[in-house]
Amino acid sequence: MDKLYENSETSCCPRFDPEPWDEKEVTFENRLFVRDHVTSFLHIPLNFGKVMVRNMEKIQKAGALAPEPLMLSDEKSLWGSDVYIAVSKDVPDSEMVRISGTFLTKVFEGPYKDAGKWAGAMTEYVRGKARQMRKMYFFYTTCPKCAKFYGKNYTVLLAQV
Repeated sequence: MDKLYENSETSCCPRFDPEPWDEKEVTFENRLFVRDHVTSFLHIPLNFGKVMVRNMEKIQKAGALAPEPLMLSDEKSLWGSDVYIAVSKDVPDSEMVRISGTFLTKVFEGPYKDAGKWAGAMTEYVRGKARQMRKMYFFYTTCPKCAKFYGKNYTVLLAQV
């Protein structure tokens, strides 16, 4: 899994540009994703790396890597989250899902321990736009190694409205 995005400085995660994602409205129309589950303890992922490696190997083998990385996490409980990895086509032996909808987005930067604060800020942002949030996803833009290399740990929150 070392050479995901060979054109990036790390050969792993591309450098993230927050501008196209910060305080925007985006629409997905049948956007294709591989869905999997991560076990957590109080929202702290226990097997995230293993789940990502397993899925990225399948995605690479199928030649289904999305041109731009997008990995959404639905932090649906203290004990687990569903992850959605954008792909360009179906991936054998994977659960495939399509997501459609309109989303308000906001970029945050800092340690993952601030995720609760970010969620609160996102809720207020959506309220300030006089919209009703149906669901919230976290888009972790880089792996921890790449975030350290780039010196920034960006996370985008997407609120389905």
